[in-house]
Amino acid sequence: MATNAKLPEPEVLPATGKSRFNQFKKFLPISKETFRQLSKRGRAPQPERLGIRCTFYDNAELHKWLADPLNYRAPQFNDQSQNAA
Repeated sequence: MATNAKLPEPEVLPATGKSRFNQFKKFLPISKETFRQLSKRGRAPQPERLGIRCTFYDNAELHKWLADPLNYRAPQFNDQSQNAA
């Protein structure tokens, strides 16, 4: 028989991989909306969209942000280097 047992959530945020907001929100000192606004301004890790309802964040970037949220800057990607070919 199949059961719908919920797996225990880790007590720490994994160092690598991707996480959805609900998986790391317990580690944040701010609300979801504040985190979203910081992401838009480049002051928090950028979301990676996998679909309309599926957004992930890079765990390594989340760790960098959690270590120093005031001085964090999201990495800048140079779109011109892809178009120069």
